[in-house]
Formats: sequence, C-alpha cells, structure tokens
Amino acid sequence: MAPDYATISWVEEGAIGRLTLNRPDKRNPIGPATCGELVHALGRAREDPAMRVVVLSGAGAVFSAGGDLSQMAGGQAAEGAVAPASLVDLFTTMHELGKPIIAMVNGHALAGGLGLVVASDLAVASDQATFGTTEIRVGLWPMMVSAELARSIGRKHALDLMVTGRRISAAEALAMGLVNRVVPAASLEAETLALAGEIAELSPATMSLGLRAFYRAEDMELGAALRFLEGQLGAVLGLEDAREGLAAFLQKRKPVWKGR
Repeated sequence: MAPDYATISWVEEGAIGRLTLNRPDKRNPIGPATCGELVHALGRAREDPAMRVVVLSGAGAVFSAGGDLSQMAGGQAAEGAVAPASLVDLFTTMHELGKPIIAMVNGHALAGGLGLVVASDLAVASDQATFGTTEIRVGLWPMMVSAELARSIGRKHALDLMVTGRRISAAEALAMGLVNRVVPAASLEAETLALAGEIAELSPATMSLGLRAFYRAEDMELGAALRFLEGQLGAVLGLEDAREGLAAFLQKRKPVWKGR
C-alpha cells in the first residue's frame, strides 16, 4: 500500500505513473519532505515491473515555484511522514530509475522546480509555462540545480539564467534545450500522455539498460565512455527483448516484450 503522501500524489494508470506535486495553494514548493516523498514514489515505480513511464507534473496553475523556504528556515517534518530527502537524493534517484520520467510543465517552473524539469529525461511544456533560476534574487544560488543545467544546456545558457535570475518563456526554453516540446496549454496533458504511451510500448529491459548507461557515461572521458558503452551494447544484445525485437523486425510483426 502506498502511504498517504502529504505533498504529492501518485496515481497508477496502467503502464504510466502520474506523479504530481500537490500543494497548489503554496505553488508546489520543493523541500526535504517533498523530496523524500518523490524518492519514495519513484522507488515504488522502480520496483513495479508493470510501470514503464513516469509523468511528473504540478497541481494547479504552477509546476513548481521552487524551494520551500519555510523548510530551509527550519521547518520540521510531520510525525510518521516519509523520511525527508535532499535534492541530491532526488536527482540521483531520478537518474538511476531506469524508466523514463517526462516532466509535464503546465506553468511556472522556477528554481528547484526548474531543477526537476531538467533532471527529468524528457520535458513537454505548455506554451504558457515560464522558466528560471531565480535564487540569486533572494540571495541564494542554485547549487545542485547548476549541475543539471550545465549538462543539459551548456555553460553560457546556464550562467545566463543563474546570474540574472531572469524568467524565460517556453519558446526560449525550447530554443535553449531546456524542454523537448512546447504545445498549446489545452493539449498539454493529451500530448504528454500520448508520448508516455508511445514510450511505454518499447522494451522496458532495453530502456532500463540504456538510460542507466547514458547517465553513467555522461561524465566519463571519451575513451572510457566508449569502452563502457561497448560493454553495455553487449549487455543489450544479450537480452531476450533484443532477440525478440530483431526477430519481429525480420518477420514484419509487432514485438512481444518480456522485460528481460
């Protein structure tokens, strides 16, 4: 049984898990309690073989306005709550999940909220969404988020956002590479779920190996990365799903994945 989360909601819709930041009255802030609940929910997704894709969104009109400043100032977790976690724990869990996470960005994604978008594997944004690392405007710096930003959009774009604290439109976020797609607000959910459904039809075993290999190789020296990835290709070729996929291609039929 899933716990009664206090700051998020988790809904399973077939092969798709809907993970929602669920404090719209506070603009879905991210603090240790929320990070802990997200880590817990992602752990459930990791252990469930039926779960293929996670869609991460924010309730209400905002994806997430950023850090929970009340918790930074010393707020306490409620008794009996899921153990708190840090952004380091959360980002690490996201990259080690082995199942795609799609951020569905319905509104403002600022500070730590932008970090969640960038740490997701893919991001689909409403044309009404805005983005920014606004921490500098309150005398803070997006330390952990900066690592995600630099790897996703490069040093110049990342520093532009961090040193100015400015907000950018969905169109500029797309041009920077912060998001993969920008769609009309009215069709955001439908288009995101269609993408999730398309991905859910692919081999979960190959997807898991591929995603984990991608993140592990990301910071390796090129020669070491190539050698590592060569070994990972051998692991993929050893999968039953790979054999099934090749056979289905040659036989001109739809593959039947076993997840192994």
